[in-house]
Amino acid sequence: MSPHPLQKTMSRARSSRIVLPPVQEHIMKIDDVIDDGDYYGAQQMYKSVSSRYVAAEKYSEALEILLSGACSQLKHEQVTCGAELAVLFVETLVKGKVPCDDNTLDRVRKIYKNFPQIPLPQQLGEDDDVQQLSEALGAAKTRVEGCSSFLKAALKWSMEFGSHRSGSPEIHIMLATYVYSESPEVDMTRVSYHFVRGNNPEMFASILVNFVGKCYPGEDDMAIARAVLMYLSLGNLRDANRLIDELKKHEERDELEFPDSELIEFIIYLLLTLQRDALPLFNMLRANYKPSIEREPALNEFLDEIAEKFYGVRRRNPLQGIFGDFLKMMG
Repeated sequence: MSPHPLQKTMSRARSSRIVLPPVQEHIMKIDDVIDDGDYYGAQQMYKSVSSRYVAAEKYSEALEILLSGACSQLKHEQVTCGAELAVLFVETLVKGKVPCDDNTLDRVRKIYKNFPQIPLPQQLGEDDDVQQLSEALGAAKTRVEGCSSFLKAALKWSMEFGSHRSGSPEIHIMLATYVYSESPEVDMTRVSYHFVRGNNPEMFASILVNFVGKCYPGEDDMAIARAVLMYLSLGNLRDANRLIDELKKHEERDELEFPDSELIEFIIYLLLTLQRDALPLFNMLRANYKPSIEREPALNEFLDEIAEKFYGVRRRNPLQGIFGDFLKMMG
């Protein structure tokens, strides 16, 4: 049985009359606990104190405590604790119906910047080194999972309370960058998924240059082609071209040798074709470069979406693209 509207009003009135100490008093007290190295004790204090402010509907105070807590724990490399408080911070944004604006994004960015970035050991030697590498890989996985859980929650909040249907471009960039820099084994499909929903093709180009310089043969042209097709499947011809232009600048400036393959040739021709109303040429390109395109099944799915976006060609299964996006987001 739902409460009577009058009961709700009285409950809100009682909440607003609750007198709580200034936030800074709590933060200073918990900082002392952190300085003593009692991270678990500090974690319980952050959670219990912030929950009291949430119960009183004093969301800005709760957010201040959770922001301080997440940053403090992460600065001390307590990633699991810090990530938990970071997610609670986002959950409080949702409860308080806080809009996704520049001020709040700055606070999300502040937490993000405190997630540790630790290079993995490059050399293997004695058994101790193997154990050290194993521990480093486990720690890296924990960092990526913690940061990802925070930023995925932040993306959902930004979809609901921001102006971008697919979430804040800035948060997509943060997630893509952290996953790329900290993952022991980089999933470039996941990285690209978030970069193309971001707002920085120049940074994406730099990441691709770095990846191409160290990936296995055959992955280089696929990574570039996939990135371009992802942009185009969203109808974003401008940033697809900007990405290729930036890659060419890197090639000239840094004297890099980029992959020279039929797949890259196809991408260049495709970008030129999409600037015109040329569906027959588009179909001819797909037919001529079919063997290269079929190296990865997802490329044909992207091309189906591109045909729909640019030429109005209806997909055989209209839910296919949506379902594919959903799976990528959940991955």
